[in-house]
Amino acid sequence: MTTFAHPWLLLMLAIVPLLVAWYVLRYRKQHSAIQFSNSPLLKGLPTTMRGRLRHLPFALRMVALAAVIVALARPQSKLSYEKMKVEGIDIVLSLDVSGSMLAEDFSPNRLEAAKKVAAEFIEGRKTDRIGLVVFAGESFTQIPLTIDHHVLLEQLSKVKSGTMRDGTAMGDGLATAINRIKDSKAKSKVIILLTDGVNNQGSVDPYSAAEIAAMYDIRIYTIGVGRMGMAPYPFRDQFGRIHYQNVKVELDEPLLRQMAAATDHGQYFRATNKKSLQQIFNQIDKMEKTRIDASQYSQTKDEYLPFLLAALACFVAELLVRLLILRR
Repeated sequence: MTTFAHPWLLLMLAIVPLLVAWYVLRYRKQHSAIQFSNSPLLKGLPTTMRGRLRHLPFALRMVALAAVIVALARPQSKLSYEKMKVEGIDIVLSLDVSGSMLAEDFSPNRLEAAKKVAAEFIEGRKTDRIGLVVFAGESFTQIPLTIDHHVLLEQLSKVKSGTMRDGTAMGDGLATAINRIKDSKAKSKVIILLTDGVNNQGSVDPYSAAEIAAMYDIRIYTIGVGRMGMAPYPFRDQFGRIHYQNVKVELDEPLLRQMAAATDHGQYFRATNKKSLQQIFNQIDKMEKTRIDASQYSQTKDEYLPFLLAALACFVAELLVRLLILRR
């Protein structure tokens, strides 16, 4: 990698094109030393070596000047080496996509707000494998554990409500996430389950699934989404028009607390707006930091000498051309 100790001196390179412009204008204004009344008489004369090289001294001088300026800026080459030992963390995000996630007490709605905050969380976990599970009345894996966060974020952006049977099968969503992470060899295994409802579908009891997670040393963070009281929810009439109606927010917080508490150091969080949801993911991010042991080595070497030698060579070549070829 090449850098400069005094990069501001490179601004002086602007002098070179200004001098070239001045030279061109000055050359055009020059007149011949001997003037003939009829110039076509000279058309047949061949161009001499002196004529071909008349601009060479100026060109060499400009190259020398540019090389001196670059040398003054002190170009340096840097050789760096970094060795990292990473104890990775595997994380599965289990996301509720039931119809109630379309309630608009978050902007623009609960689901889109959760996707945006989750995407920011994923972008900050560059060394971890992360997977995505979605659930409503049933559950499935949107993407398994992967280090390719670009693909993960692309799949997360495509998540929407209404693609499966409606309902809230928290137990199934957790069980699917456990199946994806239970055989992981990572130092730490984490499931983040985000929901806004009450378990009313599925074949797996949520608390039993949490106990199974504890057997595999999986930590569970549960996040309850939604304001207290009522929330605006969009309904479509028979003509396809959207109308809003306030619906009661129902969230089984005791169950979510029990699910988190069933695992070692698991926690339950409540998000009542997008800002609090961001704070929750930030808190989880701090609690689940990857340990990195890094050793660094850096060496800097000045590289100005080749530019000084090039400037000297151009200066000597200019003198030789003027004294030997273009001598007057």
